[in-house]
Amino acid sequence: MTTVHTSAASRSGTDPMRRTSLLAGVLYLITFVSIPTLILYQPVKDHVGTFVLGAGSTTGVLWGALSEVIVALAGISTAVVLFPVLKRQNETAALGLVAARLLETGLIVVGVISMLSIVTLRDDVAGAAGTSPASLVTAGHSLVAVYTWTFLLSQSLMPVACDLLLGYLLYRSGLVPRILPIIAFVGAPLLLASDLAIFFGAYANASPIAGLAALPVAVFELSFGIYLVVKGFRTSSPLMARPSADVRVPAPRSGGAKIVGQEAGAS
Repeated sequence: MTTVHTSAASRSGTDPMRRTSLLAGVLYLITFVSIPTLILYQPVKDHVGTFVLGAGSTTGVLWGALSEVIVALAGISTAVVLFPVLKRQNETAALGLVAARLLETGLIVVGVISMLSIVTLRDDVAGAAGTSPASLVTAGHSLVAVYTWTFLLSQSLMPVACDLLLGYLLYRSGLVPRILPIIAFVGAPLLLASDLAIFFGAYANASPIAGLAALPVAVFELSFGIYLVVKGFRTSSPLMARPSADVRVPAPRSGGAKIVGQEAGAS
């Protein structure tokens, strides 16, 4: 009867672990909604001088900024949702994943603020009496530079740390097929090498080489999200056999050994 009840609970979506895996998978898929920003931000990044003075439309920039805010919130949410499960394997690594995601979220928001500041310069400052167009263009270039560097640190470098920690936890726990964390182990060092090359000026972060270097990490995160949505955690994982709620054992009190001895004698 217990087995039947558990299966029914899983099918009806009331199983807490299935709900956790489904929510985490959906959140991981949401983190891909900012991909169009590569196109939406193009008028600003390539022609910031004319954009800040009034050329073109701000609609694409606003949509791009909104999508990045969504990605930032979804990113930290993935770590928070998975934390109760992953900490059963290694609490330090699980907490490190939350911290890395939090730092990534903060840096993404900084980049968004820089892009929205360009829109403010264009709408509220450009054309005002006494405003120097050259100063506006300089400020616009500075804000684009801020976005470029925060993008490198947030959406390119931080996934290296996040995916190495997540890959380690997934590989050791067996929550998903091991091919998925192996992709993370291959992709994270490759992305790190690309980030270092960009940092030292070997090529730009929008170059085709940078895109290829980021592809394995993107494949890992997309595949992980899809797997959690479709399959959920593997029931063969040792973590699935542990209780859903944390059990806190109180510190022994005075006379605790005597009580235990009495219980043992009574049994």
